[in-house]
Formats: sequence, structure tokens, C-alpha cells
Amino acid sequence: MPKKMKLDAVDACFERLSLRQPDPQTELDFTNPFTLLVAVVLSAQATDIGVNKATKGLFAVADTPAQMVAIGLETIRRNIRTIGLFNTKAKNVLALSNILVETHGGEVPKNRAALEALPGVGRKTANVVLNEAFGEPTIAVDTHIFRLGNRTGMAPGETPYAVEKELLRRVPDRWKKGAHHWMILHGRYICKARKPICLDCVISDLCLFRAKTI
Repeated sequence: MPKKMKLDAVDACFERLSLRQPDPQTELDFTNPFTLLVAVVLSAQATDIGVNKATKGLFAVADTPAQMVAIGLETIRRNIRTIGLFNTKAKNVLALSNILVETHGGEVPKNRAALEALPGVGRKTANVVLNEAFGEPTIAVDTHIFRLGNRTGMAPGETPYAVEKELLRRVPDRWKKGAHHWMILHGRYICKARKPICLDCVISDLCLFRAKTI
């Protein structure tokens, strides 16, 4: 059974991460809950930088569900063609926009079940939207957070959902709003998959990872 970091150490980790980055933000560009939702849907198997390049033109012509429906599939597809799986993603963006117009009055729902019912929206995407757009204390587990949860011992788990449950159980309430962003950014720039930069890590002395880089 993997070792778990002590709860007071988990608290200390987020204290330090918050001091390094007091106001963590997503690196996806968006202007409202709808553009956030679309950006997160497009970000699957794509980089935030790549998504931002694609959505700059897309959101200039359509930043509401009704406008997205109006421009149609070909225009959506043309704008996001540089992103992986763009054909499927374009269909999902159009379909979810239609549903938002027809079922939710053109608004992004604040309800998890309603979000997850939208095409291309899974638990992780719903968590990001609930957290970033509506301030819910959710923690979306992507590859970075899954790695951090296991590598550091903060929240070991065999699946993203298992790690999410452990994080929600073990992270103090005062850190839950920002935990998602702190962990993603730390995993993206410091605790990298192949070679973590342990010398520049503010939580290295608390981390249970044995093969630290020197």
C-alpha cells in the first residue's frame, strides 16, 4: 500500500504553494463560463497554448451558445483545425451549444449532472467549470494532478477518481478552491513527469517521492 503524506504536511504543502502563487489561474483564455467550457472541451489531448491560439479566432466570432450555433460546424472546424481530434471536438462544441440554447436558456448549468450530460464533457471538464466559473471547491484530476497525488503521497490512488476522492478528503477546506490550479502548475513546471526539478520545489522536504533529482 503506498505511503500517504500526513495531513499536517498536506496543509503545509498548500501553504507553501499559495505563498509562491497567491492567485492561481487557469492558463486557458476565456471570458465567460461558456468560453471556459468550450476551451476545456478542446483541451483534451492538447496543450493550453495550442487551444488558446485556436480559440482566439473562434471566440472573436462566437462567445455565446447561440452565436456558436449560428456560425455552424464548418466555421467551428476551420477555427480549431490545428487542435488534435478537431473534427470530433467541433461536432461536440456545436452539439453542446445547441443543448445549452434549447435546454438551459443559453446558460452554462451550475449542476454537475447537467454538465456531464453535455457532449464531450466528462467529470474532469465538469470539475474545472464548477471550480473556475462558479467557485465550487472541486478538484479536477488531470495527468499532472494524478502524478502529484501519487508521487508526493498527498493522495495516492489507482484511478483519477480515486485520487480526486482522496484529495477532497485530505486537502483542508481553505485550500480546495485553488488546489486544482496549484497542483497543475506545480506538475507542469516543477514536478514534471520524466525529470522533476526537485531543487526548485518548495515542498520537496515534505514529498515522499524517493527518487528525487539532485
